Amino acid sequence: MVTSMIEVGEETGALPDMLTRIADTYDEDVDNAVAGLTSIIEPIMIVFMAVMVGTIVIALFLPLVSIIQHLS
Repeated sequence: MVTSMIEVGEETGALPDMLTRIADTYDEDVDNAVAGLTSIIEPIMIVFMAVMVGTIVIALFLPLVSIIQHLS
């Protein structure tokens, strides 16, 4: 696609305009790919952070519970 668009741009004398169109097209493709990747990674990161916070909470309260059991 790129080579044929460059050929058309050379033949018509509008190569800069054609290169700008090619760059805009690929820029939109990259933006869409990054948005899709971000929407996939975001829930995974939220679950990972929830597991980490849960682990820290359990690690903090487990010794407290064992001390209370030994006292009673």
